Amino acid sequence: MHVLTTVRALGLPDWRVFSGAVYQSVWNAVTDRPAGYGVRDYDLGYFDPDTSWDAEDAVIRRVAAAFDPPFRDIVEVRNQARVPIWFSAHFGEPYDALACTDEALERFVAPAFAVGVRLESDDTISVAAPLGLDDMFALILRPNPNRGPAKDWAGVVERAVARWPELKVMTA
Repeated sequence: MHVLTTVRALGLPDWRVFSGAVYQSVWNAVTDRPAGYGVRDYDLGYFDPDTSWDAEDAVIRRVAAAFDPPFRDIVEVRNQARVPIWFSAHFGEPYDALACTDEALERFVAPAFAVGVRLESDDTISVAAPLGLDDMFALILRPNPNRGPAKDWAGVVERAVARWPELKVMTA
């Protein structure tokens, strides 16, 4: 909630906290592990059509300034409109342009990972989960059926199962 409250106050366009900060928190609750177990960072996506590095860097600095350590060092910010610029060079896979932050979730490597949350102005939490919530709550780890296994799928599985051995790994 600290991250959600702080980010909401910044007024970033079309933002969500997603990936490990969400699914790992759920897995901890389902497996009775302490809050924060296994969570290395908080991925924060937002969408700004200005895809310049300077614009994204200004947001990264603004977000960092809003947090004290340790959060300052573990909230990782990315403009989802910029991801197609660097993704293929970094991950070796194509990545078409997006129209909004929630569209990025459809491309995450596993349905359990493809969940984003935002604290709205009325204090409700909105959830975007284009591939559903079932896998996340059932501790199922499978490749995203819309994109096939990621190049490092075996590593993704190995790292997740090392921390949550209760996971059920499926091939499809």
